[in-house]
Amino acid sequence: MKENQLGKTGIKVSRMCFGSLTIGPLQKNIKLSESRKIIARTLEQGVYFFDTADLYNTYDHLSHAIKIKKDVVIATKSYDYTSEGVDLRLSRALKELGRDYVDIYMLHEQESEKTIEGHWEAIERLLYYKKIGAVRAIGISTHRVEGVLATLNFPEIEVVHPLINLTGIGIEDGGVKEMEAAIALAHQQGKGLYGMKPLGGGNLLAQKKACFDYVLGLKSLDAIAIGVQSVDEVDYNIKKFNGEMIDDELEKRLTQSEKSLMISDWCRGCGQCAAHCSHGAIQIINGQAVVDKERCVLCCYCSAYCHDFCIKVI
Repeated sequence: MKENQLGKTGIKVSRMCFGSLTIGPLQKNIKLSESRKIIARTLEQGVYFFDTADLYNTYDHLSHAIKIKKDVVIATKSYDYTSEGVDLRLSRALKELGRDYVDIYMLHEQESEKTIEGHWEAIERLLYYKKIGAVRAIGISTHRVEGVLATLNFPEIEVVHPLINLTGIGIEDGGVKEMEAAIALAHQQGKGLYGMKPLGGGNLLAQKKACFDYVLGLKSLDAIAIGVQSVDEVDYNIKKFNGEMIDDELEKRLTQSEKSLMISDWCRGCGQCAAHCSHGAIQIINGQAVVDKERCVLCCYCSAYCHDFCIKVI
């Protein structure tokens, strides 16, 4: 597995980053006994960069990675905007990971320069923790072009975790080309960059070859986080990152693996997905979209009409 320096942070990372949201209770809710096999396989293949968040509740899964390989790189995130919030969330991360530091601590889903300014108390607290060695680098995650560009005005923000994929699904402002340009500018300034949602939250699985080709061709990204839920997915993704051939049997197993449409709980029930579902598989019930899995054929056309990126395939 290729390695890169994460911008100017001095942190070396594997090009593939293990996105832990998928294995956690918000998505597949995989048992610890099973996730340990997935994580062990990941480490065997040379991937040692792991992404999580306070919200994901996957620290117990990732603590196993640290037991196997002490120098794994772990990035976490929280929505905190106060010193007290950072204290609480960082303390939890360190306790549950069984470690006295995290490599990267990011403010989750920052939107603009004003959003970052509104979270400045949290950033100042993170700067303190960086000074004492409890945090190695500070960053933000964002679904917005404006969020990436905003970091250019803040040298304190060393790492950017932007949403980027072939079609731009999930980007809340602008499009793919605008996000590419913003990422390139941040890279030129020395920010560490690792992308998220290369398969559009599972909505682009039908185009996965083109999606991998696209995101792996972005030279401004030091790494790319991708969610995995099985040993087969680990093997497949690593072969893609390494430019290796995929054998027919592995391709067949992944194609036949069970998938389902999931609506995130922040859905505001706008009804656009239901209106554009030709199979009648989505209804708005009690103000939220609900999927009839018997009718859903996983065409993913509905996701193109969700402005809040609530629709995922897992």
